[in-house]
Amino acid sequence: MMKLFFNCYILLFSISVLGQSVVKDSLSFHEYMGYVKQHHPLVKQANLILNIGEANLLKARGGFDPKIEVDFNRKKFKNTEYYDELNTTFKIPTWYGVEFKASFEQNSGAFLNPNLTVPDDGLYSAGVSLSLAQGLLINERMASLRKAKFFREQSKADRDLLVNQVLFEAGKAYLEWLEAANEEHIFESFLTNANTRFLAVKRGVETGDKAAIDSTEAKITFQNRQLSFEAAKLKRIKAALKASNYLWVQNIPLEIEDTVFPSKPSVDDLDMALMMKQRLTDSLELGNHPKLRSLDNKMAALKVDRNLKMNKLLPKLDLQYNFLSEDYEPFQSFNTANYKAFVNFSIPVFLRKERGDLKLARLKLQDIDYERTSQALTIRNKVSAISSEIKSLEKQEQLATRVVANYKILLQGEERKFSLGESSLFLINSRERSLINAQLKENNIIIKRLESGMRFFNTVGTNPLDYVN
Repeated sequence: MMKLFFNCYILLFSISVLGQSVVKDSLSFHEYMGYVKQHHPLVKQANLILNIGEANLLKARGGFDPKIEVDFNRKKFKNTEYYDELNTTFKIPTWYGVEFKASFEQNSGAFLNPNLTVPDDGLYSAGVSLSLAQGLLINERMASLRKAKFFREQSKADRDLLVNQVLFEAGKAYLEWLEAANEEHIFESFLTNANTRFLAVKRGVETGDKAAIDSTEAKITFQNRQLSFEAAKLKRIKAALKASNYLWVQNIPLEIEDTVFPSKPSVDDLDMALMMKQRLTDSLELGNHPKLRSLDNKMAALKVDRNLKMNKLLPKLDLQYNFLSEDYEPFQSFNTANYKAFVNFSIPVFLRKERGDLKLARLKLQDIDYERTSQALTIRNKVSAISSEIKSLEKQEQLATRVVANYKILLQGEERKFSLGESSLFLINSRERSLINAQLKENNIIIKRLESGMRFFNTVGTNPLDYVN
């Protein structure tokens, strides 16, 4: 009768301890990722990439800004004015290699160059300069602006890649912390059970109901649970510090307190935090992937460069024509009989430099085309593999949950048999070890399932900040 009472005491005390819960502060995955998206320095740095693209575009547009030029040159020696030259010009560059120009000249002096002689009140001119061969359809100024536009779009794609990678690494760190915290909780609960059994067996030895060897076995089990618990606790602390690396507020790094624990996110929570519009698709549209967008814009810029090199094969034929007038009223007084014209023609004999530049431009373009094709196939295969992995892990999680439930039934049955004196601590410990391993495996599969969602997010290159902004 005493033995039956003793065994029932162990069973009831163990069940009561398993039912207890300690209230702790929690940091959800959504809250954690919110801090990362809003305050992490690398996320802020990613926007600088976009600002650089905007600055380059502004710089390239400056090549089409109107320009005012003033040249003044004077020489005076021993009371003699050798020359006094003033030339002011207003230029308006346009897209297709055409430049409009208006100028005013006023020159005087005893030793003035004869071709600079103008009326006393000065000479007005208005005209146009253009290239009829090389530089008409494309030139350095046009190419710079086109490439700057593509670079801006490439900067957006590169920013999306950087933000996506930061959030992916942060999410992985959170899930590692969650896995370690779950392991600690598992070992903590079984440590409590082992301690309860050890105290009960010790009391049974003192009353003579149990053999001393049973106390030793219970103590060894308790010590093993202590070792496992301490190792899990250390793992959780290290994982929390790793997750803390991604927590910032106003450029001040934060550290997760030891009393704060993660909470398991559902798949919907994961999607909401990462703002993934499509989680699992059999046919994913890859055209919007930031890596491919970056390569597409880089390829487009190289095509502009190739076209510029092709244009260099044409001869240079620059024309300039200016109407001349002494009066200020330009559109009424300009006479086609008074003009100043300029023609320049040149072409290299062998064009070796130009042909070499064109060949290099084509090779660079071909290299990017191969890289783009390879990246598209790699991304598509990764998406397919991760989709299959997610489906498999969903099934594994369901199976693991059933296995844990069955091991709990076996342990409870063994405890009932023990309470009736038909079992032993050795069998209970054996059932308990199997349950611990099953729970650890279930925890590992759950984290793998969530991590596969993170890898899917990383593979498709989603940038949640696009939806926030």
